[in-house]
Amino acid sequence: MSPRADPGRAHLARIARRHSTATVLYHHAVAERLGLGPSDHKCLDLVLQHGELTGSRLAAMTGLTTGAVTGVVNRLEAAGFLRRRPDPDDGRRQLLQPVPERVEEVAAVFAEHGPDLDRLTAGMTRDQVDAVLTFLSRATEELEECAIRLRARALLVGAPTRPERAEDTR
Repeated sequence: MSPRADPGRAHLARIARRHSTATVLYHHAVAERLGLGPSDHKCLDLVLQHGELTGSRLAAMTGLTTGAVTGVVNRLEAAGFLRRRPDPDDGRRQLLQPVPERVEEVAAVFAEHGPDLDRLTAGMTRDQVDAVLTFLSRATEELEECAIRLRARALLVGAPTRPERAEDTR
């Protein structure tokens, strides 16, 4: 059933879109607070989530070119958020690791300026919280798969990753 046919699903779609936009704007503000650009901040977040990554793995996860990732890594390293170390299994590769002191700074920004999960879940039953967790987990997996499909399709058909803008014919 399409969201248009079911008012509840349509409302869910509107709220999910609004939540997505609010999340993006919030992370832009966090990035600004840390003195980072939005892409740099989210690349740092991926390294934080995984503990350490290679630049090529970070490129694959984000869809950025390896050249763009090199720029991100250089900026994050210069700002003191990342360090590189040789991969003990492959001397040609470098592993990207977060700098613990700066990780604490990132955590402090989220702690001071992030959503209050206790307030957000106040009055909810355990089953309701579990339903939210299930929805968010499914939505996250779905979005990750959608991003992979979008990038793969662009590569397969040779379509640009950004739509071409129509020429102004005035």
